[in-house]
Amino acid sequence: MNEIMTRQATDKDTDSVYNFVCRLERITFDKELFGQYYLQNIHTPGYYYLLAIDNDIPVGYLSCHGQLLLHHLNYVYEIQELYVDERYRGKGIGRKLIEYLKTILAGKDYDMLEVACGFQRPGSHVFYEQVGFCKSHYKFTMPKV
Repeated sequence: MNEIMTRQATDKDTDSVYNFVCRLERITFDKELFGQYYLQNIHTPGYYYLLAIDNDIPVGYLSCHGQLLLHHLNYVYEIQELYVDERYRGKGIGRKLIEYLKTILAGKDYDMLEVACGFQRPGSHVFYEQVGFCKSHYKFTMPKV
């Protein structure tokens, strides 16, 4: 493994991000619709899409969306997705993506960085605590009725 580089994703990374998100969610999404949403999101101010690259091959991905929340009177950024290729796990790539995100956010005025993680991913819970997140909220969801 070479030195892993991190960079912001571009329009040309649609297929790589699509594959990462499908693997993360264990779903095959509609590729055309996904591409439309992806292109819209990467051009939205305050949204960040990052890749970890090994030898020009994407091996990890992180997305983060920021929004101005009234109950914080400031921006809050939330990691929406974080995925590292199975063959690269345990090599510090997730940590590297979060560190890169923190450098992007360093010059911004914001209150906090958040992440929500499903119960079915206990290894991810440990990872997030190891990189500095703390359990401070419960997240409740309600499917569309």
